[in-house]
Amino acid sequence: QLQASGGGLVQTGGSLRLSCAASGRTFSTYVMGWFRQAPGKEREFVAVISRSGGTTAYAVSVEGRFTISRDNAKNTANLQMNNLKPEDTAVYYCAASIRYDSRSMNYDYWGQGTQVTVSS
Repeated sequence: QLQASGGGLVQTGGSLRLSCAASGRTFSTYVMGWFRQAPGKEREFVAVISRSGGTTAYAVSVEGRFTISRDNAKNTANLQMNNLKPEDTAVYYCAASIRYDSRSMNYDYWGQGTQVTVSS
């Protein structure tokens, strides 16, 4: 089970840190990803991190502004979001997969989502 938190309302240029708490003993065996879905749009890939945390990848739209991390001892994955823009407004989801992949179809477990709103 995944529980995302940390969303909120922030002004353009601000920062937020999203967290994803996982239950169970197998967190370190899963690749963790973050996705987002804006109103009227399809869910899109944001970032992914490998099981060890040593490899990460980002969508072009967030590269250099967002940082994904994980703490396997605490069963958490995080998404630090800096220099936020109005186009980052969306519901953000964390997800777990056995594959290092950016395609949402390959993720097996999903959190409930947390709303991020960036005002201009």
